[in-house]
Amino acid sequence: MKTLGLVALACSLAPAFAQAPAPSKLTLKEGDMAPDFTISARMNTSGKDIKLSDFRGRKNVIVAFFPAAFTGG
Repeated sequence: MKTLGLVALACSLAPAFAQAPAPSKLTLKEGDMAPDFTISARMNTSGKDIKLSDFRGRKNVIVAFFPAAFTGG
């Protein structure tokens, strides 16, 4: 559960540290499998890279995005 929380936290912080990615042409529909992604060791407290695929078939993962969560506005 701790790792899952770290994944969600890292995903919410990622936009603040990352360069703007190129627009994606990927369109997901309800029920589609999420594309694999990696959260680097510098973006989480586990000290190692975390990949979404590491949890496939073993745990449920919730990815939450809060674009203005840590801003003054």
